[in-house]
Amino acid sequence: MSRPSRPGDGRLTHDLDPQEKGPQDACGVFGVWAPGEDVAKLTYFGLYALQHRGQESAGIAVSNGRQILVYKDMGLVSQAFDESTLESLRGHLAIGHTRYSTTGASTWHNAQPTFRPTANGSIALAHNGNLTNTRDLAERVDNLASVGGELDIPSRQSNHVVATNDTSLVTTLLAADPDRTIEESALELLPTVHGAFSFVFMDEQTLYAARDPQGIRPLVLGRLENGWVVASEDAALATVGARVVREIEPGELVVIDGNGLRTHQFAEPAPKGCVFEYVYLARPDATIAGRGVHEARVEMGRRLARSYPVEADLVIPVPESGTPAAIGYAEASGIPYGQGFVKNAYVGRTFIQPSQTLRQLGIRLKLNPLEHVIRGKRLVVVDDTIVRGNTQRAQIRMLRESGAKEVHVRISAPPVKWPCFYGIDFATRAELIATGLGVEEIRASIGADSLGYLSQADMIAATEQPRTRLCLACFDGSYPIPLPDDALLGKHLLERALPVTDVTHQAGHRDVEGVPVGLSGGAADALNRP
Repeated sequence: MSRPSRPGDGRLTHDLDPQEKGPQDACGVFGVWAPGEDVAKLTYFGLYALQHRGQESAGIAVSNGRQILVYKDMGLVSQAFDESTLESLRGHLAIGHTRYSTTGASTWHNAQPTFRPTANGSIALAHNGNLTNTRDLAERVDNLASVGGELDIPSRQSNHVVATNDTSLVTTLLAADPDRTIEESALELLPTVHGAFSFVFMDEQTLYAARDPQGIRPLVLGRLENGWVVASEDAALATVGARVVREIEPGELVVIDGNGLRTHQFAEPAPKGCVFEYVYLARPDATIAGRGVHEARVEMGRRLARSYPVEADLVIPVPESGTPAAIGYAEASGIPYGQGFVKNAYVGRTFIQPSQTLRQLGIRLKLNPLEHVIRGKRLVVVDDTIVRGNTQRAQIRMLRESGAKEVHVRISAPPVKWPCFYGIDFATRAELIATGLGVEEIRASIGADSLGYLSQADMIAATEQPRTRLCLACFDGSYPIPLPDDALLGKHLLERALPVTDVTHQAGHRDVEGVPVGLSGGAADALNRP
């Protein structure tokens, strides 16, 4: 998923901007402990299955028992890695990350996994979610630096870069105490880390996985014939042939090494799983808290049809996120289901912006209407959310230009009125169309003949989860984890709390002698870049 344009970012805006996207998830994480297996390739395919959770950068860290090597680059998983790179990453243990930035700029330095040397080795960490006490963590890192003059880093490791993400702070704090093991440091640190986090991290011998006490972002444990896997979604486990064991529990730390698997409960569970995983974020073939995501979305469509019926000829989805709900709407309403848009499967993140001339011509890189299907029809168009309204406005205009007689929009979630501070990059509250407008005003703004949103009660019922176990903050403004006092003034205040002096060491281990034969290009860049 590509980053939506923001006011003041220097780019021209247009309703058909190919960069215009809805809500974005922060990241996907993956980890594997499997001696004798090709863990780098397993991680690559696991990240491929999690690509929908972030397309800005991708990275893999691998340990052969003596050192950790980190390779990362900007772009999609398939762009960041090739066969020769993966062949060079040999070991028994690996973690991986695919990123969409919510805290920290979209730069190579902020790509993950993050890396730190420790007194006895090194640590690499990948993170899905957003922390809310970054200011406190940053002060703790500053205190470490002030006590020692600089963090305890071997003199050979002198490549210092600036990182602006909460993940780098956690990695630094985990690596800071020379008298504690990583496991001991994690059990001390994790209860003091607030916000949403699904962490997957490693040292040379051990794989760790931890989930915040609210369990806002998903994290699943799986079993290989010769090892263990953890991932953001169970679809990634299926991709690598792992059997789902269970979800990592809220407030749980899982430790996997040569002695097997052990767990610690570092905080009292207070489950508040993100409801938006069911609405949009997770893959349709994922299962969360025992409920299939596809089934939940189809049920949302059924309930939407019962709440907002209309006389129409055809139900069409906005692909791909609106497809399950459209199926449910058609099923419950008796209106035929059809395909009204053709989606270009190859439009992902692009750094080439259309010129003003191309914008004025109405460039259509993402979706094109099927004119012969929709001409003369009364349409029900099903989508998952309306964020700014630009996308829906453009779609409705295209449908009318192609001969649609009526366009009735149905949204399989309530109006999004509040920003997320736990790992989803919505627009700011001022940009959210539902903040200042009622449903009828939104309908008029996007040009629909009618508009219906799923109620919060029906959305919750479709998930089959108790309301008390769900985070609904983006819909009702009730945040289950306390926020900084100034957070609602703008979510990037969380990022501004981070120190620009934070030192990140994106390197293979203690020095470049750790670079294996054949590791070159972007890999060498990852190991040596200043």
